[in-house]
Amino acid sequence: MTSANPYLSPARVRAALRALDLRPSRGMGQNFLTDGAALTKIVNAAELTADDTVIEVGPGLGVLTWELAQRARTVIAVELDRRLAERLRAEFRAFSNLAIIQGDVLHLPPEIMLAEHAPDVAAGAQPYKVVANLPYAITSAALRHFLSDPLRPTLMVVLVQREVADRICARPGDLSVLAHAVQIYAEPEIIARIPASCFFPTPEVESTILRLRIRPQPAVAPEQPEALLRLIKAGFLHPRKQLGNALPGGMAAMGMKTDKQRILEALAAAGIDPARRAETVTLDEWGAVYRALNVP
Repeated sequence: MTSANPYLSPARVRAALRALDLRPSRGMGQNFLTDGAALTKIVNAAELTADDTVIEVGPGLGVLTWELAQRARTVIAVELDRRLAERLRAEFRAFSNLAIIQGDVLHLPPEIMLAEHAPDVAAGAQPYKVVANLPYAITSAALRHFLSDPLRPTLMVVLVQREVADRICARPGDLSVLAHAVQIYAEPEIIARIPASCFFPTPEVESTILRLRIRPQPAVAPEQPEALLRLIKAGFLHPRKQLGNALPGGMAAMGMKTDKQRILEALAAAGIDPARRAETVTLDEWGAVYRALNVP
């Protein structure tokens, strides 16, 4: 499937970077995928159809963009680096279904990105997907950007740092704010591990293809998921403390000052031993604490 993709060649990547006088930035996560098998796994995981609208974050030199544009109805690629964005416009000018936006995706709400190129999707009449080799530096922020927006995608397939994927998919005992922040909105699934040798330049870490199937409604507290997340963050502010001691100080620091006795009563109502630590508490249990506290 990807054998005809002209952007897979490491030699072509090097030549393009020389032509742009661009040295890949570690801070911007500029590691370019050059492995056809890994690319195939990303595309297959996205379950693309000819009716799909796709937002791609960080297209770089266009290796994934080329595959998406072959398969989807509309592709909107958002590239921060101005030189790369200009090159993409020149390289892909024959693709009428592809729009290149130069800018910071974290400052672009999905409805703004979709309004001009997929107005039916922007209006909520049609779904969209996010497929991307996410820059490592913005992985968590980019996921939250899409998941917490009222106009959420139905599916996200992202190539991320292995450690981040493992944290997102963690089970009780290893849970984190990031795991809850994603799992409130989506069901995460690890598709494949991708070794560092599949990129140029070679990063210092391995990567993982992560698929997120977005829930129709947030799993817990669907009317106020962000308020629930504030409570969870409060519980993790002092992760080494037992929850009965950590939560009062954490809530006060998050602007949710509550009497300690009331917090202990809420934990009891939720069936949670106050001696437990935050990383052991499930999303459903946090929801029970949230309802017992009735915090804004």
